[in-house]
Amino acid sequence: MGGSMNGNARYLDLLVRVLTNEIYRDPPAGPHYLLGRGYDQRLREAGKDWPSVAHTMAGSRCLRQVRATVEHVLGNGVAGDLVETGVWRGGVCILMRALLEVYGDPSRRVWVADSFSGMPESDAAGDSELALHQFNDVLAVSQEEVEENFRRYGLLDDRVVFLAGWFEDTLPAAPIERIALLRMDADLRSSTTAILENLYDKVSPGGIIVVDDYSLPMCSAAVRTFRDARGITDPIYSIDDDAVWWCKAGSAPHVRASVATGTGAAS
Repeated sequence: MGGSMNGNARYLDLLVRVLTNEIYRDPPAGPHYLLGRGYDQRLREAGKDWPSVAHTMAGSRCLRQVRATVEHVLGNGVAGDLVETGVWRGGVCILMRALLEVYGDPSRRVWVADSFSGMPESDAAGDSELALHQFNDVLAVSQEEVEENFRRYGLLDDRVVFLAGWFEDTLPAAPIERIALLRMDADLRSSTTAILENLYDKVSPGGIIVVDDYSLPMCSAAVRTFRDARGITDPIYSIDDDAVWWCKAGSAPHVRASVATGTGAAS
């Protein structure tokens, strides 16, 4: 058993390095101020570049937090599926599916929710100034490409469920019953609000909510507005300079702050 677990740990560690392409070290395809620069390990670890080849732009620290969180919900019996909203090339969801495979979970699904056509135009406060839709030449990744990425890891099956379209169209009727991990990577105020309004109530007690882009003012404003309106006081913890997480109240057994690789409470 010890050798098997060690092998699983080594596989998961390697998978993180492959998904972030710390192996072959591809140069960034954005943002614009990084164009023409070579690979920078510090930026890749922190998720500060848009890789030209890697299957995720989430940094390795965020991926390690995903691993710790999935291990936490599995180990503590937190009910529900694993959901990511905003998936780009699918790397985080690929890691989620791999974790279910490694730990022998028989039934949970991984929900892969994205427009698969890039970022929407939004006139919400802060969104229009950021104008991320102008970078859809890099940010738009088709469902077919994401499916192929899953297939290359041997992880595409009927427990990987795609929700294609704008969040305000797909999430209200999404057939998701319970959520153990809700990972939000939507950047915009409008998108973040749509995710929380449609999915938060499905997160189980003791479930984990991750906000990848909390450092963006319009994203954090959407989170604070939602939490204030609902009277949510669960502490928010930092993962890195950008991402945060919190645990939904009514906790499952043994819920603890150590599910993050990050630091203490965020403001």
